[in-house]
Amino acid sequence: MPELPEVETVRRGLAPAMEGQVIAKAEVNRPDLRWPFPDRMAERLTGCRVLQLRRRAKYLLCDLDSGETLLIHLGMSGRMTVSGDPLGRFVHDHPARQKHDHVIFHMGNGARVTFNDPRRFGAMDLMPTTGAEAHKLLSALGPEPLGNEFDEAYLVAALRGKNTPVKSALLDQGIIAGLGNIYVCEALFHSKISPLRKAGQIAAPRVATLVPAIRNVLERAIAAGGSSLKDFRQADGELGYFQHSFDVYGREGDPCRTPGCTATIHRKVQAGRSTFYCPTCQR
Repeated sequence: MPELPEVETVRRGLAPAMEGQVIAKAEVNRPDLRWPFPDRMAERLTGCRVLQLRRRAKYLLCDLDSGETLLIHLGMSGRMTVSGDPLGRFVHDHPARQKHDHVIFHMGNGARVTFNDPRRFGAMDLMPTTGAEAHKLLSALGPEPLGNEFDEAYLVAALRGKNTPVKSALLDQGIIAGLGNIYVCEALFHSKISPLRKAGQIAAPRVATLVPAIRNVLERAIAAGGSSLKDFRQADGELGYFQHSFDVYGREGDPCRTPGCTATIHRKVQAGRSTFYCPTCQR
């Protein structure tokens, strides 16, 4: 499932085609994805101007001049791609329609934004822009890891007394919004903290090192266009390439990249997810 860097990469790719532009026609080709679409979604979107395209955790939020906000979640296999901008910023020709092109936005500038989702685990919803943070999918989210509210003092307090493994705690969207399995594994490696350690038993100075490690990993991943392991594509259809920079994720049995370390990367299943780490460097 796309994590924060992938969703942010998509947002940045879509913004030039959508922000400030009118949705000349919204085409909805099925009644649902993971859940039913909101009532009259195509009608409510058609003719609206996109004021802003933003991200909250792993969700895209499209603020409209109608006073509503479109919430988009890519799910497991969803992708949003842009084609046909006459100014030449995107792909010139619209590709042939695909079987799983479930929602299409025909923009007033000639661009076409297509939501394709073979597995249909994605979701869309419409809500009033005022009070959007109260939506059931957003209301319990923690701070953004790249935002000002996420700092050393916050994380130390959030993990204090936690009896769960630190890996599980960092995946809790109520503690930090947007982190997923890949980037938690990478951040823990760079902090030299074992994912098996109980979160509440890690000394505050060591917890504090996680903040710059998380930010650095996320910023590098965004700069690389995210990670393409299976279905993820950027808005222009290109792959992300941060997967080529993984230090631990997916590298079971490979040598640790820390200079002087002779260990190999281990894999352990935690709460149904694969955790990758160096048992020598991470304590």
